[in-house]
Amino acid sequence: MREITPLSPGDCFTVSTRERKSLDFPLHYHDEYEITLILNAKGAKRIVGNSIGIIDDVDLVFIGPNLYHAWFTHKCTSNQIQEITIQFHKDLFNDPFLKKNQLSLLKSMLNNAQRGIVFPKRTIIDTAERIINLQEKKQFGAVLELFSILHILSLCPDIKLLSDPGFSDDKIPYKSRRIEKVFEFVCNNYEKQLTLLDAANIANMPPTSFSRFLKKRTGKTFIEILNETRLGYASRMLIDTNFPVAQIAYKCGFNNISNFNRTFKLKKQCTPSEFKETYSPGNVQYI
Repeated sequence: MREITPLSPGDCFTVSTRERKSLDFPLHYHDEYEITLILNAKGAKRIVGNSIGIIDDVDLVFIGPNLYHAWFTHKCTSNQIQEITIQFHKDLFNDPFLKKNQLSLLKSMLNNAQRGIVFPKRTIIDTAERIINLQEKKQFGAVLELFSILHILSLCPDIKLLSDPGFSDDKIPYKSRRIEKVFEFVCNNYEKQLTLLDAANIANMPPTSFSRFLKKRTGKTFIEILNETRLGYASRMLIDTNFPVAQIAYKCGFNNISNFNRTFKLKKQCTPSEFKETYSPGNVQYI
């Protein structure tokens, strides 16, 4: 469902606070960036892109434009759930502004939001009160406070990206042209049987050196990146097409259905069929 947010063209951002007994707003997307803070909702289910997870008593997520997202009651027993949502225009920070040296961390965070960012508990503790009180700020002071919150979030070293590469068409830039070329190569050839040597050749590096370089820059091995990309494309097909699961597996480069099911369940905590059922229009708002 595409949401028309309450953010007007004349405003920089909007803040809404809701007290809820349950979380049942349908899976949706919108053109704006969104920061969502959920309190007192342990056991609720979060969907962002193709990521499905169970949250703790607090949850703080930064979501980019046009990325599916929703929270559902699931196993949450609290009837005092608090939801604070900040939404701002995607052109609030234009490209020339973000190219300034002092804004490199903010630019990186905005790029990562295209896959959805979840923050650790200590960052939530550092920012929750400011997020809750943001709507009390007025005029330019409110804008400065939003920028300050974004700055604190951009400094967090332990973020987790939620949705897999390949699920969204957006390309996330990296601080290495070699890494970007490898990701582009993987996205263009994920259905083929790729090897570390193939990727190392694209980066113009010996395989051993490239493997260390990739792990240092991304924290992941080539196989992990390849599988995440394949799962991103597979998730998209599970949602958008009626192809059988086996056909999707082979279309996305998995050499057998058992390997696909095993890899998918390990990453998503559900089978491909269960994932498809989760996103079906008749069931998504009742998870």
